Amino acid sequence: MMELTARPLTAEAFAPFGDVIDARTSAAFPINNGRTQRHHDLARVEILDAPSRALISVFVSQPVSLPLEIELLERHPLGSQAFMPLHEERFIVVVAPPGDEIDPMRICAFVTDGRQGVNYRAGTWHAIHSVLEHEGEFLVVDRGGSDNLDERPMAIRVLMA
Repeated sequence: MMELTARPLTAEAFAPFGDVIDARTSAAFPINNGRTQRHHDLARVEILDAPSRALISVFVSQPVSLPLEIELLERHPLGSQAFMPLHEERFIVVVAPPGDEIDPMRICAFVTDGRQGVNYRAGTWHAIHSVLEHEGEFLVVDRGGSDNLDERPMAIRVLMA
C-alpha cells in the first residue's frame, strides 16, 4: 500500500492539479454600493464539451479518521470540480496529474486549513471527498452528466505531517 503524508495546501504546490480557492489571498473590489467586497474569478470552471452545463451543489460529508485509507482515485475528464468549505471545515486532498494512467510517484496529499477550497482541473485524478474533525458542508461547482466520471482502484494510506 502506498503511504502519503499530507502537507499544507498552497497555491504553488497545488498548481499542477488546479486552483486553491482562498479569498484571503485574492484581490477584491467593492460592489453593491460599497457594502460587499467581490473576490472575483477565484477558479476556472472548465466544461470541455458544449452540451453539458455547470452545476452548483452543496455536499454534506461525514468526517474521516486518520490514517485515511483510500481505495480508489477518480477523475472528471470533461470538466473541473470545485469544493469550497462553508463553515471552515478542513479536508484532505489527494491528487495525481491528468492522464490515462496514474503514476504512483506523482500522487500528492494536502490538508487544507479550513478556509481554503480547491478546483480540480478537468481530468485530474483525486480521492473522494474527505472532511476532517466533523461533518462538513461544501459548495461544489462542476459539470453535469453521467459521462464525466472515471475510477481506478488505488490503495493509499494518508497520514498527517
